[in-house]
Amino acid sequence: MAFSKSIQKGQIPINCQLCEIDKVIKWKCIECNLLMCYNCCDKIHPKFRNATDHKIVDIKDVGHYNEKLDFTNIKCDEHSAQFSCLFCKKCDSLVCPTCVSKVHKKHANDLIEISEAYEMKIDLLKKGQNHLENSKASMTTIKDQLSRLKTTENSNKMKVRQDILSHEKTLKTIIDNYFRQLKEEVDGTSKSVLRHIENDLSMIIGSIQDVENNKGEIKDFINLTDASKFFQNIRKMEKSMAVPTVQTPKTYDSIPKFIPGEIKKSSVGVLQINDRQSMKLSVDFVVDKTFQTDLSVVTHICPCINDDMSMWISCGIKDEVKRVKPNGNHLTVLLSFNIEVYCMAILPSNDIILSVGRSRLQQLSITTGKLTDTVYDIDPLGPTAIHVTSDNKVVVGGYSIKHGRRAVIVMNKNGEHETVYENDQQNQPLFCYPCSITITCSGNIYVVDCKPDSGRGKVAVLGQGGSIVNKYTGHVDINKDISFRPVAISTTPKDNVIVVDMDTHTLHILNNACRLMTYFNKNNVILYPRTLAYTPTGKLYIGCSTTKNSSSKEAKIYEVTITGC
Repeated sequence: MAFSKSIQKGQIPINCQLCEIDKVIKWKCIECNLLMCYNCCDKIHPKFRNATDHKIVDIKDVGHYNEKLDFTNIKCDEHSAQFSCLFCKKCDSLVCPTCVSKVHKKHANDLIEISEAYEMKIDLLKKGQNHLENSKASMTTIKDQLSRLKTTENSNKMKVRQDILSHEKTLKTIIDNYFRQLKEEVDGTSKSVLRHIENDLSMIIGSIQDVENNKGEIKDFINLTDASKFFQNIRKMEKSMAVPTVQTPKTYDSIPKFIPGEIKKSSVGVLQINDRQSMKLSVDFVVDKTFQTDLSVVTHICPCINDDMSMWISCGIKDEVKRVKPNGNHLTVLLSFNIEVYCMAILPSNDIILSVGRSRLQQLSITTGKLTDTVYDIDPLGPTAIHVTSDNKVVVGGYSIKHGRRAVIVMNKNGEHETVYENDQQNQPLFCYPCSITITCSGNIYVVDCKPDSGRGKVAVLGQGGSIVNKYTGHVDINKDISFRPVAISTTPKDNVIVVDMDTHTLHILNNACRLMTYFNKNNVILYPRTLAYTPTGKLYIGCSTTKNSSSKEAKIYEVTITGC
């Protein structure tokens, strides 16, 4: 959900539907379905036909008004001249006096008042409605699971295809290199064999040339006419007739034959059947470290950004704010301040932005320790929750008892109110008390809506039109005996959200449609979780409270690795 650029200050007031001038609506006629101002209700509406019989209610009571049904004028289906007077449970039908006397004499114990039958049917319909809601919830859960499986399967397909392409590239490189080696080996062997043959061939050619030369000399010697010279050189000439013996191998090496190898599918790779996908979400939750603080409750955790794992923590009820750094299993305090804190969030500079009980937010410097005013003001409301978005917008939840207002306001870096989420299309408040806010990568705004002194709350997802598009009110198994009372929320690396349900020591994990994926309360390892936050490296910190009615200052912070969500 992208933020709207228009400023939404609630709904546009509706004019009186009779005079169409006055905007102060006071009354509604149930029969006419008209909204009226004081004057039209007193002067105009009484002129309507049968107006004295009309039901007129105060506009404030419209949502609570239930019109009473008239059970005295229902005509009998069997006897048109008669009106139904009772309901027969045995026959499941309305009956008139004639029906009773003719057909239902023996059903005296099954005859009840029509109003009682109405209540019985209404109760049956409500049960059916609840059954349908439960069925819808079950089917919606299955739909979400199937959508998750579909996404996982598409992701798996892309990964397998990438693995195949990578292996194909590797095999091509190996095969190309091997064929190059084979050709180089053939060239090397051939060169050696040819060199040997060429040496012997050269030697034979030289010997043949020597024989030809000797033959010529002998021929010339035979033709001599000088007998004295003949006998002087005859011995030398006889020696030249000896044919030199040339030794050559009977066989020579030859280049090897190429015998193509057999290529099998298994040599390239095969597709192996994988384990079947499970509809159940597999979440692994491991507590890596436990840190004990000197606070009675950790109300806020803000891990520093691009830092050496330090974080801001606070105990709002004791006016304490600290910057701490994990050191082994201990927390080293780097900075400490006595500041009243209602809510806070981290800025890209690692300063924190916080509420100290005024409508304007303050900024606490990490370098100077000074507290200064910011441009973010939600007057006349008091801030109850702060969230800084990835594009540096500030989302603030606000509440005012005096003005009877509660809202979630999106502000840009100049402090301008871009969007105000306050009332629905019927001009009814969206929230009771927005106490924690997060935004998913997809842009959905999640609001934890729960008063501190209330026994029940909800998680709401806001729509572009200023309405709640979905909400979560707990799980039937987890919250069967203890109501859902959420206190904090955070977005997971996979763009889901984790909600803290402190009273049941449970973390509810919701998808980006605000539906429960799974939950975690493993043997109550983490008791009274109060707040949570992800570090830039994906570690989850969970801050807790001490046990109820305890005055000790031993609240714990858990460092957790959670996968699968």
